[in-house]
Amino acid sequence: MLVFDLDDTLYLERDFAFSGYDHLEGWMRSRVGRNGFGRTCEHLFKSGERRRIFNRACAHLGIEDTTELIAELVDEYRNHPPRIELCPDAQRFLQTHQGPFGLITDGPEPMQRAKIAALGVDRLIEHLCPTGAWPEGYGKPHPRAYELMERLAADHQQMVYVADNPAKDFVTPKARGWLTVQIERPGGVHAPNAPDEEHAAAVRITSLDELDALISSI
Repeated sequence: MLVFDLDDTLYLERDFAFSGYDHLEGWMRSRVGRNGFGRTCEHLFKSGERRRIFNRACAHLGIEDTTELIAELVDEYRNHPPRIELCPDAQRFLQTHQGPFGLITDGPEPMQRAKIAALGVDRLIEHLCPTGAWPEGYGKPHPRAYELMERLAADHQQMVYVADNPAKDFVTPKARGWLTVQIERPGGVHAPNAPDEEHAAAVRITSLDELDALISSI
């Protein structure tokens, strides 16, 4: 059974970030009467910043980054209605191939399910596993999600995991005998190189259009 990651595998995670920053532009205008917050966040992201973007944007605009305000910003960002689209190759593959497919994705469950709904993934992938639905500690690389997918798959079926982040995505399924496939998308937010051989995917691709030939060779 083919199992996919979500962020930077089926769509570009930066698109969710930019959608969230655009939402925060209007929200901060209403909240503190200042323009430019979302644009500043996007500029920081594009310049390579990944941590404390909201604090840095506040500092840039002369806004006090109180604990309360940052918590509100995080909540608004995570729960905004995302404007995102599947990558063209992901849309082609999922619409032209018959599953069942699986999906394992980390992150707060409401945020990930909003992404799934916005992308229409719930109509294309049968088995959805947002690990944020479980208590803390069950996200990747914990084996719980992979064990669930194995139970859902047909007996003796080859398990394949397609994902992007070698820091956590491949070490567990690789140890369980899955075929691990790393997709490298321009604009992805995670470093593409694995910290060691145990974390490295068996195969690296740049498009899901390459999956047919890969699966045929199994």
